[in-house]
Amino acid sequence: MNKQELVDAVAAATGNGKAVTGETIDAVIAAITGAVTMGDTVQLIGFSAFSTGARAARVGRNPATGVEIQIPAAKTVKFTAGKAFKDAVNGA
Repeated sequence: MNKQELVDAVAAATGNGKAVTGETIDAVIAAITGAVTMGDTVQLIGFSAFSTGARAARVGRNPATGVEIQIPAAKTVKFTAGKAFKDAVNGA
Protein backbone atom coordinates (compact mmCIF):
# COMPACT_ATOMS: atom_id res chain seq x y z
CA MET A 1 0.00 0.00 0.00
CA ASN A 2 1.37 3.38 -0.95
CA LYS A 3 0.36 6.77 0.43
CA GLN A 4 -2.40 7.38 -2.13
CA GLU A 5 -3.92 3.97 -1.43
CA LEU A 6 -3.81 4.78 2.29
CA VAL A 7 -5.57 8.11 1.67
CA ASP A 8 -8.22 6.33 -0.41
CA ALA A 9 -8.80 3.67 2.27
CA VAL A 10 -9.04 6.18 5.13
CA ALA A 11 -11.30 8.49 3.12
CA ALA A 12 -13.63 5.57 2.34
CA ALA A 13 -13.69 4.44 5.99
CA THR A 14 -14.38 7.91 7.40
CA GLY A 15 -16.54 9.37 4.66
CA ASN A 16 -14.29 12.44 4.41
CA GLY A 17 -12.93 13.81 1.16
CA LYS A 18 -9.60 12.61 -0.16
CA ALA A 19 -8.05 16.10 -0.01
CA VAL A 20 -8.92 16.54 3.68
CA THR A 21 -7.81 12.99 4.46
CA GLY A 22 -4.50 13.55 2.65
CA GLU A 23 -3.86 16.73 4.64
CA THR A 24 -4.70 14.91 7.87
CA ILE A 25 -2.31 12.06 7.10
CA ASP A 26 0.41 14.58 6.19
CA ALA A 27 -0.19 16.36 9.52
CA VAL A 28 0.05 13.10 11.48
CA ILE A 29 3.30 12.16 9.74
CA ALA A 30 4.71 15.65 10.36
CA ALA A 31 3.76 15.52 14.04
CA ILE A 32 5.39 12.10 14.51
CA THR A 33 8.50 13.19 12.60
CA GLY A 34 8.79 16.40 14.60
CA ALA A 35 8.43 14.67 17.95
CA VAL A 36 10.93 11.91 17.16
CA THR A 37 13.36 14.50 15.75
CA MET A 38 13.21 16.32 19.09
CA GLY A 39 14.06 13.06 20.89
CA ASP A 40 10.55 12.24 22.13
CA THR A 41 8.88 8.86 21.90
CA VAL A 42 5.53 8.68 20.13
CA GLN A 43 3.35 5.86 21.46
CA LEU A 44 0.18 4.84 19.70
CA ILE A 45 -1.17 2.28 22.18
CA GLY A 46 -1.99 -1.01 20.48
CA PHE A 47 -0.30 0.03 17.24
CA SER A 48 3.30 1.14 17.69
CA ALA A 49 5.95 3.30 19.26
CA PHE A 50 8.42 5.49 17.39
CA SER A 51 11.64 6.54 19.13
CA THR A 52 15.26 7.41 18.45
CA GLY A 53 18.26 5.18 18.96
CA ALA A 54 21.98 5.55 18.58
CA ARG A 55 24.38 3.63 16.41
CA ALA A 56 28.02 3.78 17.47
CA ALA A 57 30.84 4.64 15.11
CA ARG A 58 32.42 1.56 13.61
CA VAL A 59 34.84 0.29 11.02
CA GLY A 60 33.39 -1.14 7.83
CA ARG A 61 34.69 -2.31 4.48
CA ASN A 62 34.05 -0.97 1.02
CA PRO A 63 32.57 -4.06 -0.69
CA ALA A 64 34.02 -3.09 -4.07
CA THR A 65 37.63 -2.58 -2.95
CA GLY A 66 37.86 -4.22 0.47
CA VAL A 67 39.38 -1.03 1.93
CA GLU A 68 38.48 -0.31 5.56
CA ILE A 69 36.39 2.81 6.08
CA GLN A 70 35.22 4.64 9.18
CA ILE A 71 31.45 4.73 9.52
CA PRO A 72 30.42 7.65 11.75
CA ALA A 73 28.00 7.41 14.66
CA ALA A 74 24.39 8.13 13.71
CA LYS A 75 20.93 8.47 15.18
CA THR A 76 18.39 5.90 14.07
CA VAL A 77 14.62 5.68 14.19
CA LYS A 78 13.10 2.72 16.01
CA PHE A 79 9.64 1.37 15.25
CA THR A 80 8.23 -1.07 17.77
CA ALA A 81 4.96 -2.75 16.88
CA GLY A 82 2.31 -2.83 19.60
CA LYS A 83 0.76 -6.01 20.94
CA ALA A 84 -2.57 -5.58 19.14
CA PHE A 85 -0.76 -4.95 15.85
CA LYS A 86 1.46 -8.00 16.30
CA ASP A 87 -1.56 -10.14 17.19
CA ALA A 88 -3.45 -8.93 14.10
CA VAL A 89 -0.50 -9.75 11.83
CA ASN A 90 -0.06 -13.17 13.41
CA GLY A 91 -3.76 -13.96 13.14
CA ALA A 92 -4.30 -14.33 16.89
